[in-house]
Amino acid sequence: MAVRGAAKGKTRARLRWAGAGLLLGVIALGAGWWHLRHWTPPRSVFPVQGVEIGAGDGAVDWKALKAVGADFVYLDASAGAFARDPAFAENLDAARTAKLQVGAVHRYDPCQPAERQAANFVTIVPRDAKLLPPAIALDDLADTCPVRMGEAAVESELTTFLNEIETHTGKAALLKLSPAFEARYHIAARLDRNLWLMRTRFQPNYAGRPWSLWTANPALHTAAGEGAVKWIVVQP
Repeated sequence: MAVRGAAKGKTRARLRWAGAGLLLGVIALGAGWWHLRHWTPPRSVFPVQGVEIGAGDGAVDWKALKAVGADFVYLDASAGAFARDPAFAENLDAARTAKLQVGAVHRYDPCQPAERQAANFVTIVPRDAKLLPPAIALDDLADTCPVRMGEAAVESELTTFLNEIETHTGKAALLKLSPAFEARYHIAARLDRNLWLMRTRFQPNYAGRPWSLWTANPALHTAAGEGAVKWIVVQP
């Protein structure tokens, strides 16, 4: 009986230790989740920081965004040949009123003609020297295009698009490259433009050359709105 009692005692002790370990793991996971929701790179390393606001991000308190440390904002403006953010003009005015620098983002679709996409962009984005360089979000691949698009064709169409919008804005565009797009088309080595890369928490290196902008936290929670925002830093 004494042996059985000792064995049961050891089993209970192991269960208690296992429970304690599980609890500590849950606490650590929760702490890490909370930290990431509120983490931004240190200002001592990256003095200039900002956000990207998408069409689906809802209402934003622009003054609060400025107060939490945003120096600039990139706003979704257009996508492909037809889509536009109906709130772009209103957001542009509101962000400027809050003393934020503003840039426009076009979400490029390799399946749609470059000229039509450029026309879509220039229709909604004003010719304004105070705007930041335009950013071209390169994420969608050409795998589902009705007509086959090889690497050379994707590069050629993208170059046409860039030339047209850069003529309109008077500034060289930023290439906002996703890892998947870069892995497929190797655009960073083919087009001489500044890069905007993405990687949560750790600096990205998938383009093979230095970046100018980095989305460091794609889901930062701030007092500026109910939803998360994409937090960006500028290479010093």
